[in-house]
Amino acid sequence: MGSANGFYSCDEFNLEAKWLIDPKLLFVGPKIGEGAHAKVYEGKYRNQNVAIKIVHRGDTHEEIAKREARFGREVAMLSRVQHKNLVKFIGACKEPVMVIVTELLLGGTLRKYLLSMRPRCLDTGVAIRFALDIARAMECLHSHGIIHRDLKPENLLLTGDHKTIKLADFGLAREESLTEMMTAETGTYRWMAPELYSTVTLRHGEKKHYNHKVDAYSFAIVLWELVHNKLPFEGMSNLQAAYAAAFKNVRPSADDLPEDLAVIVTSCWREDPNARPNFTQIIQMLLHFLSSVSPPEPVIPARIFTSENHVLPPESPGTSALMIKHDDSSETPITPMENQPRGFFFCFNQCY
Repeated sequence: MGSANGFYSCDEFNLEAKWLIDPKLLFVGPKIGEGAHAKVYEGKYRNQNVAIKIVHRGDTHEEIAKREARFGREVAMLSRVQHKNLVKFIGACKEPVMVIVTELLLGGTLRKYLLSMRPRCLDTGVAIRFALDIARAMECLHSHGIIHRDLKPENLLLTGDHKTIKLADFGLAREESLTEMMTAETGTYRWMAPELYSTVTLRHGEKKHYNHKVDAYSFAIVLWELVHNKLPFEGMSNLQAAYAAAFKNVRPSADDLPEDLAVIVTSCWREDPNARPNFTQIIQMLLHFLSSVSPPEPVIPARIFTSENHVLPPESPGTSALMIKHDDSSETPITPMENQPRGFFFCFNQCY
């Protein structure tokens, strides 16, 4: 329903009218990703190639209430924060099903990209630039008082040219002011900060107090993975990794990292959250390290074969923020929309 102040409201779902998706204009293509409670499809909205996340409501009243609340939080945060390293939000609707529409990124998840490279590793300079993309996205979220709580390679998407990373999936994100109401059942154990675990058995629903430094810990694990292209805590199950990190202070080995990079990684995964750097500090440390491994190339002025009175156009502001954005988590590469056969999409309303 609309309102005089331009907001759409339905129970806990509050959204500015400009973000409200008309489901009749959604066309759904192939599935490109799937999680426990949602599926993601390639699609079109108003002739724009998009990613369409359809959230399953659940079967019980308790499941429905929980998933609708999580959906509402994710939509609210996506509509509130914009950054070149965050997946661009296009809109959402709650009926006939819960749908979130974002830009489509054709580079796949960081997880799939790293797997495709094994046993090779990323060039160190590339790994650090990817880490900077992630750190800048996290700095933006934290500046808005938002904790992501599920930072991992599956939630990091690549642009089609594999040069830029964008952070996705705000399903577990929360405002930091609400941390006293959060539960320990968040994130993915292998990347989770130790303070998120219960003191005995990771009991379901136990309340824990923590802050934005949980994301710094997860970032350290992702950074280690970017450099080594190995699964952290290899040989352990997710729960074994969680137990080792939380109760034995075990971390992946940083012995073979360059000294300055080892300092960054180990400071971010310190047991004491207050001893971990914030993302502004992390960015500065990464920039310093990057300058040591990949010094900037000297700028050579372009030769101009025109008269000395020729007026040059102003310098372009750059196109990185305009690149088609990331997509998927499927096992096979996605075929761009324009290459799909006619009749490839089906109307959203016809199916729901």
